[in-house]
Amino acid sequence: MSLQYPDPAPIVQPADELHATRAPAPSPEPPVPAESRFIKWVVIGPHGLRTGWSIALFLILTFILISLGFALANPLEFLFFKINIEDFSPQNSVLRETIQVLAILGAALVCARIERRRILDYNLTGPHRLRHFFVGILGGFIALSALAFSMSLGGWLHFGPVALHGSAILQYGAIWGLSFLLTGLAEEGSVRCYLQFTLTRGVNFWWASALVALMCLSGLLFTNNQGVWGIDIIAALGVIPCLLLHLRKSPSAGFWQAAWLSSTFFGFIHTGNNGETWIGIFSAAAIGFVFCVSIRVTGSAWWAIGYHASWDWAQTFFYGTADSGFQPEGHFLTTNPTGATLFSGGTDGPEGSLLVIPVIVLTLIGILLVYRSKAPGASGESASPAAQPQLS
Repeated sequence: MSLQYPDPAPIVQPADELHATRAPAPSPEPPVPAESRFIKWVVIGPHGLRTGWSIALFLILTFILISLGFALANPLEFLFFKINIEDFSPQNSVLRETIQVLAILGAALVCARIERRRILDYNLTGPHRLRHFFVGILGGFIALSALAFSMSLGGWLHFGPVALHGSAILQYGAIWGLSFLLTGLAEEGSVRCYLQFTLTRGVNFWWASALVALMCLSGLLFTNNQGVWGIDIIAALGVIPCLLLHLRKSPSAGFWQAAWLSSTFFGFIHTGNNGETWIGIFSAAAIGFVFCVSIRVTGSAWWAIGYHASWDWAQTFFYGTADSGFQPEGHFLTTNPTGATLFSGGTDGPEGSLLVIPVIVLTLIGILLVYRSKAPGASGESASPAAQPQLS
């Protein structure tokens, strides 16, 4: 006797599953032409606009805006204020530095918009910014004073009578203070803020070496300044350390290669100043490297801005020495270089004295001793973008 089993009930799919199985497959996106992919690869990197294009855009915009600013300001300055654009006066200096600060800020704002960053991201964030700024001011005045008195003890700087009296001291001191604050913002804002930050995220040893070599060659071929080989010294000093960081694939290699390149560039742009010696050009590049170290250990460029402004103020207004080959007007004290130019600095001022080198070395040691244990990230706090290598 055989058993009869009922037929199994048909399996009914839910309506949504049935609808899903019958949905037409999406049409594939059209392929991107190879030319477009190549152009995008050349322009865009892992961190957005590639470093080279960012820097080129920043420098071009800065040059255009500064040129336009001076083209408008020069005739107005002479007509309304009767100031000669060539004079190294505080009024003239304030106008020139204001134009440069506005031009650099305008260029940085455009680049920040394209790169989708804030303007403060360019090494202007970090903890204790106001405190670092005022400590930098104190450090700059102390360092320049130590240099001036060392030169005086050696007989290479002679102190004369006080040049200003009464309210003129406060008036000129304030105007020169504003001028050199703008100088610190302009030079540190362009080199230690935008360029250092941007180079850190994209430069490698070979690109840095090529650009440093190009600056050395340009100085040799196109610069009349006899002290241009101060650039060659700072360039040579950075080769071995940066190469070792590159070979070891150190996470910090990008920052230090950028510091080498930006410091050499800072010395290179000083070759256009009248009266600069090789020591003056080398010292500009060397203190630029110290400023990069300060960014690394403090998390921002504010210490460097304060130090830079105070150093120039003390040199130009307080002690009345030459500043990068320029003789100032409206200074408090009167000083005159005497003796061998190697130690007196000659027309270059204290920055051209051989004694500036130990002062720079002591400044470097000082910021490492004060800030090294307090560097961002040393105690578990997150480091700012300034202290973190961002390689692409």
